Amino acid sequence: MRVFTIAATIIAIVLIIFNTTKLNFDALFRGESATAAMTIIAALCVIVLLQIFRISKKIEKLHKRR
Repeated sequence: MRVFTIAATIIAIVLIIFNTTKLNFDALFRGESATAAMTIIAALCVIVLLQIFRISKKIEKLHKRR
């Protein structure tokens, strides 16, 4: 499961980097730039959710040891 979370985080970071090149700051919420902005927000949400998942698995592992 650790490999999956790391791979998904790397993919999300790559998507963020790629979509920042598509942003047009003169018209941020129009056309292709709007799609890029929404994709960046979605990738950031994925990263946060994966970190929460990773922390919950660590807590579960510590709880089982007791």
